[in-house]
Amino acid sequence: MGRIVIVCYRPLPGKADELRRLVHAHHDRLQAEGLVTQRAPVVMEAANGSIIEVFEWESREAIERAHHNSAVSAMWQEFAAACEYVPVADVPEASELFSEFVPLVS
Repeated sequence: MGRIVIVCYRPLPGKADELRRLVHAHHDRLQAEGLVTQRAPVVMEAANGSIIEVFEWESREAIERAHHNSAVSAMWQEFAAACEYVPVADVPEASELFSEFVPLVS
């Protein structure tokens, strides 16, 4: 059974464009490894520049396989050079009853 996750990336100084590029390719790269479903991700930007992505892993086992996949590890290193991962709760909009974000086209 699929597992939907929400992840929040905060760009490092001067890395916002690089982060957008990485997020744009993220789902396709995971899909090439057979780790995510066909469900299109939802990608959005908070007022503070954080990018939030909602996507679906194939299964809990696929998440585990990702941690042992060299292509995914290399991709995660690229992300680490461009951003820090933060809890969605750290984005101010998340405290609103109806959280609004700017959509980013994937």
